[in-house]
Amino acid sequence: MIILYDCATAPSPRRARILLAEKGISHATVQVDLARGEQMGDAYRAINPQCTVPALRTDEEDGLLLTDNAAIAAWVEARYPQPPLMGVTPREKAEIASWNWRIEFEGLLAIAETLRNSSPAMADRALPGPVNYAQIPELAQRGLARIQHFFETLNERLAGRDFIATDRLSIADITAVVAVDFARVVRVKPGEQHPELLRWRAAMAQRPSMAMAR
Repeated sequence: MIILYDCATAPSPRRARILLAEKGISHATVQVDLARGEQMGDAYRAINPQCTVPALRTDEEDGLLLTDNAAIAAWVEARYPQPPLMGVTPREKAEIASWNWRIEFEGLLAIAETLRNSSPAMADRALPGPVNYAQIPELAQRGLARIQHFFETLNERLAGRDFIATDRLSIADITAVVAVDFARVVRVKPGEQHPELLRWRAAMAQRPSMAMAR
């Protein structure tokens, strides 16, 4: 049985949950309580020394453990190719990879640096993982500006389109919907100036995977 090490309130494992739901993959779930620092404890460190979620224990004979969304998506797509979420043709694969990277860098990273460098609860936890890093307040201010630009970029890209990278759902849409929703933790959300983004988000909400992977 495939096992997903998850945290219901965190954005990164939500990406994995939506991916697995879109692929229709059955799996067991183990919740890791980030609020209580369970990811830093000895028990979880023995599973994933990076102290992060998601982690995916595959059903390979050696119990292969994947400890980031990039590896999880690559393994899932190769093992369960239908429906294709990372492209079929060379052009599609390139477009999806490019947009997924942009969404991670311009969106998720901007939101994370805003939250982690401003929240009192994350003092000395400015970066995830086993090492503590001090907050840099200036990065929070820069992050807020980057989020606004990120929303504008998505809004422009989605004009006349149903999906971000190609003409069907891809990993880029999964990453983007998680990023857009995650921005609420720093009190930023799309507004009337982002009609295309709002239209796309409303359509995404109708997908069964979104209800299954809240």
